[in-house]
Amino acid sequence: MDKLNKPRFSIVIPCYNEENYIAATLESLKKQTFKGNVEIIIVDNNCTDDTVNIAKSFGAKVVSEKQPGVCWARQAGTEHANGEIIVSTDADTIFSKDWLTKINATFENNSKIVAVGGPCRYITGPRWGRIYTPFLFGSVFFLQFLIRHPFYLSATNIAFKKSEWEGYDVNLPQAGDEVDLLHKLRKRGRVKFIYNNSTYTSGRRLEQGLFYNLFVTFLFYYLTAYYLNRLFKREIIGSAPAFRKKPISIKTAFSNKLMPVYAGILIAIIAIPYSRSFLKDNMHDTISTIDRVKTAFRK
Repeated sequence: MDKLNKPRFSIVIPCYNEENYIAATLESLKKQTFKGNVEIIIVDNNCTDDTVNIAKSFGAKVVSEKQPGVCWARQAGTEHANGEIIVSTDADTIFSKDWLTKINATFENNSKIVAVGGPCRYITGPRWGRIYTPFLFGSVFFLQFLIRHPFYLSATNIAFKKSEWEGYDVNLPQAGDEVDLLHKLRKRGRVKFIYNNSTYTSGRRLEQGLFYNLFVTFLFYYLTAYYLNRLFKREIIGSAPAFRKKPISIKTAFSNKLMPVYAGILIAIIAIPYSRSFLKDNMHDTISTIDRVKTAFRK
């Protein structure tokens, strides 16, 4: 592809049975005020509904990825992307009209920036979910001044230069498409978090309830799965179940994961404290932050 026709942005959207959301997402992208070339890539991750036909009706490029999992889907979409900047988002998400314009301006203002992120806000779901995100991303915004970079970015609102991309770790669960990506990008250059550029996403996962989201989604599928899979460099615990119709029970969520739950947690308790390089790699930023806070209070 010649430079004149090369997209400025490639927006990669993984999809698994998203027919109820994808039209609103693509319509929101069509209304962007950004005037440059934009490529929209829908990754068909084994859809069995009308998602692909809807995407094609909007003129989106469709890429197929048969291996289930969001990291595999984002990997495939990014590999097929032609844009200078890859934008990661989700199929149940909408955007303000100047979303891409603000991202573009941030990159243009500083050539050392390799990635730009912003908040994600829930527009449906329980009230506690709508309180949670301002607290989380407010912390990200203020702490970046102390630790010099954001400690977290949501995969529904990350843009990065493709030239600085080293690939997703497809052995990781959901956290691999945001935590691991951020970890890699920080080594390549500056990562900027802009608080006034939110994406707006559904709270369908929150509808499983606070207990499920805290103990199943976050503690098990997010933290435990991420660290175990990264430690052993292969999939010990897979991705969390997809929510497309009605809430599922705790029993269903663990139906084919019961042994990895107990084995994984036991291995984590035993192995992680003795894995020096692993801890050093992941705790360096936290230790540095604590040291800076101590120094500030001494002054």
